[in-house]
Amino acid sequence: MSNATFVHPAKFYISGFSDIPHVKYLYVFLCFVYIMTVLGNGLLLSVIYLDKTLHTPKYMIVFNLALTDLCGSTALIPKLLDTFLFDNRYIAYEACLSYMFFVWLFTFVQSWTLVIMAYDRFIAICFPLRYHSIVTKPAIAAMLLCSWFFLLSLIACLAGLLDRLSFCGSLVIQSFFCDHGPIYRLACNDNSLNFIMAKVGITLIMCIPPVLIAFTYICIGKALSRIASREEQLKALKTCTSHLILVTVFFLPLLGTNIAVQISSLDPNVRIFNSTLTHTIPALLNPIIYSLKTEEVLNSIKKLCKRNSRGAPGGGVRS
Repeated sequence: MSNATFVHPAKFYISGFSDIPHVKYLYVFLCFVYIMTVLGNGLLLSVIYLDKTLHTPKYMIVFNLALTDLCGSTALIPKLLDTFLFDNRYIAYEACLSYMFFVWLFTFVQSWTLVIMAYDRFIAICFPLRYHSIVTKPAIAAMLLCSWFFLLSLIACLAGLLDRLSFCGSLVIQSFFCDHGPIYRLACNDNSLNFIMAKVGITLIMCIPPVLIAFTYICIGKALSRIASREEQLKALKTCTSHLILVTVFFLPLLGTNIAVQISSLDPNVRIFNSTLTHTIPALLNPIIYSLKTEEVLNSIKKLCKRNSRGAPGGGVRS
């Protein structure tokens, strides 16, 4: 293999949807989604950064999720709009691999950030007296950094293995971006290793995280069943509701689309449409569902607004 010659194309062609009328309305909608995603996650990142009362382990995780949401949407949507709204469907080989790398990196990190959030809720409810000694800033920082490093290495491996494929036939990628599966299936040499790594990636993003999250909530359910007061049970459960909604919004469409592809011949347009929404909508909803409506964040926003109004010209108290 060290002496093998690999045939790399100058460009790929991203097919996207085929024969769908008024599809440009979808791209206009995605433009709106991106603007709101940037505003929502940008506001949340700014509030957490500026208000020192939010410099806690819990909001370190929230900050990481908002950052990956913002970066993931920025990696995907602007290029997607350029590709289809302005009909620039040809993309250079190296740019295509970079495109795939960043989109999947941030998707993988989102998945595992939800697992770390579940861990935070698990310790808070199952070991409340030890929460502050277990869930510390160094511990959460180590978990987040390890997930970034491991997932970065995995995606780099996926992209690197694509570079060892030869493309001597069709160069049309049957997706809405430079997706890993549609790319390696175009190869005309042995792609079995890429197939194995694709299964490893699917396992790490769509199988292990939901199982771990489900396990934590089974433990949480058992812990809540031991609480005598119904009111205390509801109060504890309320702290998990937002996280459960995030998990459902992220994993359910992802799992549904991939299961449907495996068990039936899903129409390519349906698959692409579902995948597009799966990659874009969670990043829009995450800050709204989990953070921007919570009392802590709302109080921080009010505090920062008051501080800015006092510091503004003419905002001081006159004698």
